[in-house]
Amino acid sequence: MIGFVRGIVDSVHENYVLLENNGIGYEIFVPASELERMPHAGEEVRLYTYLHVREDLMQLYGFLTRDACDFFKMLITVNGVGPKGALGILSTLDVDQLRFAILAEDSKAIAKAPGIGKKTAEKVVLELRDKCDSDDFIAAKRPAGETAGTQGDTDALKDAIEALVALGYSSADAMRAVKSVIAVSDATDTEAILKQALKVI
Repeated sequence: MIGFVRGIVDSVHENYVLLENNGIGYEIFVPASELERMPHAGEEVRLYTYLHVREDLMQLYGFLTRDACDFFKMLITVNGVGPKGALGILSTLDVDQLRFAILAEDSKAIAKAPGIGKKTAEKVVLELRDKCDSDDFIAAKRPAGETAGTQGDTDALKDAIEALVALGYSSADAMRAVKSVIAVSDATDTEAILKQALKVI
């Protein structure tokens, strides 16, 4: 209903930002991980939003990126995870960390979020695992401003992860190692990525 709100930051609070748009102040709940990156009062910002409506309540949830907003919407489709729980998860883990936790089936990391127990965290992994793939993981771990690269680059990264798993490493360790390589190296072929990943795994 409200795709995004662009306005001037009036004030930033513990779990929400007050955003002025055309003389109206919108109270928008924002994850702690994104509040830290919120512009200062008086500066303009665009927040991608989700409007939560109940019989007795209307709340706006906002995010600095469309990716974070989309992930929030996916989280609230999981049985037992409402907007408050989803906000808690994204406050504990940013989108990249959450995507990695889901792909690595690390429900313990998700369970650290306030109000999210072990069983709910396991549901998040189970229900969203198929909605996250290694292409998302690879794209998310590229340095800021860098494109995802060619299909060959993507295939090389996926092949390196699969090779590490074939060598006996867990998928979590394999992805973590490849993540480290992506962050600091411009290696684009499977062999080079694999060699560097083996040094950090």
